[in-house]
Amino acid sequence: MNKSNSGLTRRNFVKSSVITGLGAVIATGYSSAISLSGFAKPATNIADALKYARNTSSMPGLFPGKVTEIFHANSVNEKKISLEAVNQMLTKGMLELTGTKKIEKAWAMFVKPGEKIGLKVNPVAGKELSTSIEIVKAVISQLEKSGIDKNDIMIWDRREFELSEAGFTAENFPGIKITGTECKDDKGSFTDETGKLYGEERIDKNWYYWADVEGKYDAETLPYMINEGKNSYFSKICTEMADKIINIPILKNAGASVTLCLKNLAYGAISNTGRLHDQLWADTCAEVCAFPPIRDKVVLNIVDGLIGCYQGGPAANPQFITNFNTVLIGTDPVAVDRIGYEIIYKKRVEENIQKEESPRGRAFLEMAERLELGVADIKKIDHKKIKLA
Repeated sequence: MNKSNSGLTRRNFVKSSVITGLGAVIATGYSSAISLSGFAKPATNIADALKYARNTSSMPGLFPGKVTEIFHANSVNEKKISLEAVNQMLTKGMLELTGTKKIEKAWAMFVKPGEKIGLKVNPVAGKELSTSIEIVKAVISQLEKSGIDKNDIMIWDRREFELSEAGFTAENFPGIKITGTECKDDKGSFTDETGKLYGEERIDKNWYYWADVEGKYDAETLPYMINEGKNSYFSKICTEMADKIINIPILKNAGASVTLCLKNLAYGAISNTGRLHDQLWADTCAEVCAFPPIRDKVVLNIVDGLIGCYQGGPAANPQFITNFNTVLIGTDPVAVDRIGYEIIYKKRVEENIQKEESPRGRAFLEMAERLELGVADIKKIDHKKIKLA
């Protein structure tokens, strides 16, 4: 098997996280897949995930292959997002997706009072290009109106400190728990007085994604990975703290691909991810989501396409940030990602960045479809478009 024997420094780690997100592989099937480098792909423990029986909430959820796209021309004005417009978009989209006439009934199809609800956001690019405060506020408001106690709602991501930097604070979300797997104390330290990483207490070593690629990091990078080796452990946020997860990624590109529902979940839910970018980017996006802590708990995907990017992602490059004025909603993360992929691809063509589609850009979607996580074939997706203004 192919092994990585080079260490990953903090500088290279950041570069890897932002630039080499498209170390996506071209798959010809899990038993004979090859990486872009031409070597046999490293083995993973995806077979372990497939041993677990599904439940009624498992991906692709209640509405496989169905995606609602809501556009509102006035949702963003002079870089400011209208909470009123977002509420309208969310309400209309939820009603269309579920076929119900009351928003409370729509939400009741996915969550119930007493359940712990985790809102998975994406704050990695800072305030300029992260899940918007407004869409999260709209989701929380509608959850509360549907009988969910705010004490049972938490906003989460992999890095707790990035949440704060993006505006997910107690001031903006009073009474809502805000947490992450990688974290620092009040003094800015990743470790306690004994030198142990705080993040080690927040990963669940009973659940892991194994891949035959070694992760080796320097002292500065390790806190962002939590552990080295060949195991990527799932966060306890997924395995213990949340009963249901609502996924709220942002509409942005990663080269000729996208980092929407599947990427937001997969790379946000596990430790030791630096090793997975070069040869297993696509595999990780698909396979991690096939494990029960993700597959059986993510009941809804709401893509924040109000402000997004079509080039330079997943980092925030101002010249490529644009107002899509769009929200995508669906239970099927693969189908939602496929529609988001089309939006990004068409924008890239319009801006003369791409001339034609690159199949490797959607390789992870085809992998996810083979894992029965959703529908990747654009011809089989029930795509409803709604224009509010």
